[in-house]
Amino acid sequence: MARRPSSMTMGFPPFTYAVKWLVIINCAIFVLELLLPGLKIVSTRDIELTFGLVPGLIVLHGYVWQVVTYAFLHAGTFHLLFNMLTLWMFGSQFEMDWGRRQFLEFYFFCVVGAAITSIVIGFGGALAYRFWDAPLFNGMASLITVPTVGASGGIFGILLAYGMLYGNREILLWFVLPIKAKYLVAAFIFIALVGALGGTGGVANFAHLGGAFFGWVYLRFIPRKGLQFATSEGYYGIRNSYIKWKRRRAAKKFEVYMRDKNQPTNYNDYFDEYGNYKDPKSSGKENGEGRGPWVN
Repeated sequence: MARRPSSMTMGFPPFTYAVKWLVIINCAIFVLELLLPGLKIVSTRDIELTFGLVPGLIVLHGYVWQVVTYAFLHAGTFHLLFNMLTLWMFGSQFEMDWGRRQFLEFYFFCVVGAAITSIVIGFGGALAYRFWDAPLFNGMASLITVPTVGASGGIFGILLAYGMLYGNREILLWFVLPIKAKYLVAAFIFIALVGALGGTGGVANFAHLGGAFFGWVYLRFIPRKGLQFATSEGYYGIRNSYIKWKRRRAAKKFEVYMRDKNQPTNYNDYFDEYGNYKDPKSSGKENGEGRGPWVN
């Protein structure tokens, strides 16, 4: 993925379709988070334990939906506003660049990646804490039981991508101070790293770092057209290899059959390298007329 030229962003980006609906859904769910406990229908704790990210429930009890649903819950108004504003300011650029499908693919790739990071760090920290009684490992182990909520995993993936692809673009911080995107993104990641290692909000910061890491993985290793293209190419490659193997196997059985009939023949006289049948009688004709038909 090529780097973009430097420029100053003075105005607000457009409200692209996928970004708009992500913001609407997150805001609507936040209203429900406030309304349902207020009406005594369900407690906030129950909502977080059911739909937030709790690695222990995912691994031990099969709450696999939490790797996605946690990104639609938020702990407060400021938490929601920061995430949605960042999603709009930076995510809209990628939806315009990549299209709706690939932008959503990238966003949820980072969301799920942040969840996987929290799960690995949590259980890894619990294991390490059993052997080394260190506060850092205890904080990591707390990920297993403490719910994590918020879209910050996907947001940090978007920020990391923006810093990589639009690093020299200047942004007005707090609408006053101009700063290059790559420095702003580096500052966010540094704050998350210090918080994770220092135990200050470590539960959330590990997810932030995981989202940024998976954003880097997507840009570095996933084909330009995205995961759907990569998986479809891989699927058809495996399918075609299987078909060719079946043809070669059938051709060898045919050769054995001909030998059993006392009609010895060479496998290569009847089949090409892919196991496709070819007429041996037409192999000596001129002007290319002897070629057998092409078989897919």
